[in-house]
Amino acid sequence: MSGKESEPLTSLLTQVRSCTICSGLPLGPKPLLQASPQAKILIAGQAPGSKTHEKGRPFDDASGKRLRQWLGVTEDQFYDSHLFAIIPMGFCYPGTGKGGDLPPRPECAPAWREPLLQALPRIELTLILGQFALDWHLGDRKSRTLTDTVKRWDTFWPDHLPLPHPSPRNIRWFKANPWFEDAVIPVLQQRVSLLV
Repeated sequence: MSGKESEPLTSLLTQVRSCTICSGLPLGPKPLLQASPQAKILIAGQAPGSKTHEKGRPFDDASGKRLRQWLGVTEDQFYDSHLFAIIPMGFCYPGTGKGGDLPPRPECAPAWREPLLQALPRIELTLILGQFALDWHLGDRKSRTLTDTVKRWDTFWPDHLPLPHPSPRNIRWFKANPWFEDAVIPVLQQRVSLLV
């Protein structure tokens, strides 16, 4: 790909990484994402946690380890922007509330999501993690609950795959839904192996 073809995305990423539209972030603004025009897989998550904020790399935590296991990829593959675009609904750590991390800040997606997605012409598979990403990417095609949406995964396949968040906080969900790792993960790994 020529430099001219990737210039719009390079410029956009520079703008996003210097974004300060959210005020009052507990650890300050530090947008975390990765993207390249060559990427074929998009990971649409929620927002960085405090650990990933500190490390400066998306999914560099226990959630990321589980996600990489689901995908069947190495850490080097996962952090290769030519393979995976990682564009969460919110780019900065939003802080913590009673039930864990706060939702992604509402200013982020309307400001940046469409231009970023338009700059990723080769995406063939979008992995959708969590309710906020489901709302954006599936809209009224999603079911009332995340579990019901994930159970219907094959209706969105092979372009989109709704997933539970790989957070250790969801261990109860994984135990209650063994069909997920039995039926969905092998199909996911097969498709990913064809795209990377």
